[in-house]
Amino acid sequence: MATLALHSLAIGDLKNIHLQVAAGEIVCLSGASGSGKSRLLRAIADLDLHTGNVHLGDTNQNDMPGHRWRGKVMLVPAESAWWHETVREHFSEHSEETLQQLGLEADALNWPVARLSSGEKQRLALARALARKPAALLLDEPTANLDKDSTERVETWLQDRIRQSQLPTLWVAHHEDQIARVADRHFHIVDNGIEQQEMTG
Repeated sequence: MATLALHSLAIGDLKNIHLQVAAGEIVCLSGASGSGKSRLLRAIADLDLHTGNVHLGDTNQNDMPGHRWRGKVMLVPAESAWWHETVREHFSEHSEETLQQLGLEADALNWPVARLSSGEKQRLALARALARKPAALLLDEPTANLDKDSTERVETWLQDRIRQSQLPTLWVAHHEDQIARVADRHFHIVDNGIEQQEMTG
């Protein structure tokens, strides 16, 4: 149960980003297309070159090999990568209950990746990420490819898992109604920085 903290983080046009996300807190990040939301998440995950510091509790990003850091600070991108032929090969462990909670069929793990829809890939990528027991989550529009019912189902599942596991979570979202449903705090990218927004609803 650790806080995710950004200190003077800078990448691309974004400069001097300071933010603390507490254990179990969901902070939503919004901004215009191309404003740097995804690049910021990639910097926090140590995937893109950046300046400044990121800490998870007492651990500095710079003191840990990138692959180990990404195992703790888990990025789920908008477009997930799949490198084996079947879904099951991407999971070290799995739960049929999780599949049901996400509105997926119990035998989805046996499917070839080629048959997955974009929405199925998105939900399975979330299940895959949480199965690896990260210590923090970076979610890049995790419901972008989902219909209304699936969106609400995934929101509920994510909120439950985030609270249960006390994961500090940075969630990129576009829609104000979703932000009102899931966020504890909301920041919007303005010019070269982030500004906290008043929560509604």
